[in-house]
Amino acid sequence: MRYTLGALVENQFGVLARVSGLFSRRGFNIESLAVGPTEDPSMSRITIVIEGDDRVRDQMVGQMEKLVDVLSVQALAPDAMVSRELALIKVRADHATRAAIMQVVDVFRGQVVDVGKESLMVEITGDERKVGALLEVLADYGVLEVARTGAVALARGAEVLRMEPDGGGAEDPAGGPRERTVESA
Repeated sequence: MRYTLGALVENQFGVLARVSGLFSRRGFNIESLAVGPTEDPSMSRITIVIEGDDRVRDQMVGQMEKLVDVLSVQALAPDAMVSRELALIKVRADHATRAAIMQVVDVFRGQVVDVGKESLMVEITGDERKVGALLEVLADYGVLEVARTGAVALARGAEVLRMEPDGGGAEDPAGGPRERTVESA
């Protein structure tokens, strides 16, 4: 089964390496990884998609919570989250196929973002299945190159991933544990 984990981390160098290294040391493959700053520039949000069972999910959440730079971690339930990814797809296109490709892209609510003599570059945003379906259709024309962001996800509704006002994180510099919360807005 696939699991999506959301984590708030301190926005500083080395944090992503420590988090990804944790998975590597445990022998777990990261299917998808996306990271970026949050509404608070001192924090970043990491979205990680992993394959495994409930034990793997719980183990990785527990291990991530122990990292000092990790402020909060949440396993997102598939039916209680919104997940999207962005893909740029370069596809072979000549005068004969250009219009057909543009029609396909329009059906998928994508955009043509670059036009060359022998290719088109397409942008698509959606869940993993939508991106995969467009790639499958465009394969008939000749996909030249693909860049995908990986999933970004948030819990549905008012639930938000936050750190406690005292600073959050796994361990306070004074030695005591810090609080983590998932709260409703």
